[in-house]
Amino acid sequence: MSTRPVLLAAGAAVSLLLVGCGSSTSASSPSTSATTAAAVSTTVAPTTSTTPRGSGPVDVLYAGSLVTVMTDTIGPAFDAATGYTFTGFSAGSDALATQIKGKVRQGDVFVSASPTVNASLEGAANGGWVSWYATFATAPLVIGYNPKSRFAADLQSKPWYQVVTEPGFLLGRTDPATDPKGKLAVSALNSAASAQNLPALAALATSSSGVYPEETLVGRLQAGQLDAGFFYSSEARAASIPTVPVTGQSLKATYTVTVLNQAPDEAGAEAFVAYLLGPAGQAALKSDGFELVTPVTVSGGGVPSSISSVISAP
Repeated sequence: MSTRPVLLAAGAAVSLLLVGCGSSTSASSPSTSATTAAAVSTTVAPTTSTTPRGSGPVDVLYAGSLVTVMTDTIGPAFDAATGYTFTGFSAGSDALATQIKGKVRQGDVFVSASPTVNASLEGAANGGWVSWYATFATAPLVIGYNPKSRFAADLQSKPWYQVVTEPGFLLGRTDPATDPKGKLAVSALNSAASAQNLPALAALATSSSGVYPEETLVGRLQAGQLDAGFFYSSEARAASIPTVPVTGQSLKATYTVTVLNQAPDEAGAEAFVAYLLGPAGQAALKSDGFELVTPVTVSGGGVPSSISSVISAP
């Protein structure tokens, strides 16, 4: 039997393999999106495409409630998968938006815990920093507590709104002026104060006592400086903090991500978004307790073509 057909077939297979490899490493073309967001919403189809590869730092500005998942999981995995280097800075979402708008802090990617924060960066009057954003996950607001607190048993057996008003109880929350979680905490306190006729809760909502930067709240609780605090379920789970629900209310973080216009490393930014919204990033978020938005929703217009495999806009 002649071996020529077999050799020809093998050669063709090798050629196809080389072509496929070349396609997976091709450079992404920069986005030329407009800087104003259209009032539209669409959905994103699942994808299994390969995340673009490159090198250099990608500066991600992200909500403080994402510190653990970004530094321990998403960041290192993104580095290994793409060749880029994750460089992150965390703070309250509103505070980050203010710094971006004021050109105090420059970044490639912005990850917020509330869709409404993006509005402050949209349009020419706001600098045109955001043209679109993708909503990819949610996490309920909960009460996280220190298991060594003398109030721990009460939190497990009594309504939270009664326990937090007990003498000596130290309750932590974030600043509503700089962080969406702080706004949700104030809403929870005021709603419970009205429903349960507990003026002490309303007083807590207006007090500046117990207000801390979002990125320090977990550490303060773990150090025993607080008996409990308002957290998102995902950050509490990541930090192994026991929780009780904020009963009678449905309050949650809604996480969004976008590539900032004028990003210093646009290709790296797009690679990060592709990874975060791709199968590996979504699996990591799910394992860390986030409730995935499936399919991912997109608001605005001008989504970069290089990440159209995970985000598609009309």
